[in-house]
Amino acid sequence: MKKKPARVLALSMVVLSLSGAIATAADARRGGSFGSRGSRTYSAPRQTDNSPRYVPPVERSMAPRSPAQAAPGYNPAAAQNQAARPGGSRFGGFGGGLLGGLIAGGLLGHFLGGGWGQSGSGMFAALIQIAVIGGLLWLVIGFFRRRRQPQAAPVMGGSVGDFSPSPSSAGPWGGVATPQAPQPVADQGADLAITTADQRDFEQLLTDVQDAFGREDYARLRELATPEIMSYLSEELSRNATHGLRNEVTDTRLIDAEVSEAWSEAGADYATIAMRYESRDVMRDRATGALAQGSRDALSETLEYWTFARGVDRVWKLSAIQEA
Repeated sequence: MKKKPARVLALSMVVLSLSGAIATAADARRGGSFGSRGSRTYSAPRQTDNSPRYVPPVERSMAPRSPAQAAPGYNPAAAQNQAARPGGSRFGGFGGGLLGGLIAGGLLGHFLGGGWGQSGSGMFAALIQIAVIGGLLWLVIGFFRRRRQPQAAPVMGGSVGDFSPSPSSAGPWGGVATPQAPQPVADQGADLAITTADQRDFEQLLTDVQDAFGREDYARLRELATPEIMSYLSEELSRNATHGLRNEVTDTRLIDAEVSEAWSEAGADYATIAMRYESRDVMRDRATGALAQGSRDALSETLEYWTFARGVDRVWKLSAIQEA
């Protein structure tokens, strides 16, 4: 009888493993995190309301690293967590040391026959004195902390949120990005305002890139993406062909989009957008056209961070994709 829970646990693990394998086989989506985000390539993008989870920095990129990022042991996630960590614990810093010293000193004096308990009122009187002094100390510490508290800066310098149209005309585009701690990068650049025209360009690029990728249209992909992104997409298309497969992507539709970051640096503009979209994404046999992976009827939903860049030609192009 005691073996039954172990058998149930083992059976559950097998079922979960098989479910994971089936989901992987049926998922024909392009995976990975690649491309360049300028000086922010090796830092995590700011989270948004439609993507509240932490998204790691780009994994594959040709962008050069700053000296700090190239140093051994550099961990952007740890640096970001350290920057976001609130300063001082409940009993830390000057206030904690002072409060701890008073409590320790008072208790020590009490048990040695002096200090707070010397009047003979005993431990109860000592505890009352501790509570009174502790309350006064918290008031003093809170006062000094409020005086040192910096004024909160507006999100993205107040520029990114200015583009948002009224809710009735926003379509899939959401609100402003959630404020995050400063990112550990060499140059944050200057904040950039995203216009409604930019939004239309990003949405069109999403559809056009997916369509060109599904048709294996290399010429069109070169028009829509940076040379670096083109090299990664070409590598994936070639790998599919080597395995006798073709990734067919159709009916792409943007469901929700929010600006994560938008900035200008070194004569170029960048915009990282959290994009939730749906599409029919399947793998087919190149020779017969038979379905190899995915479902021809079901729409798959995807959430990714797409970064777009534009230079002197003022034309936005896809420059990075990150899984969210």
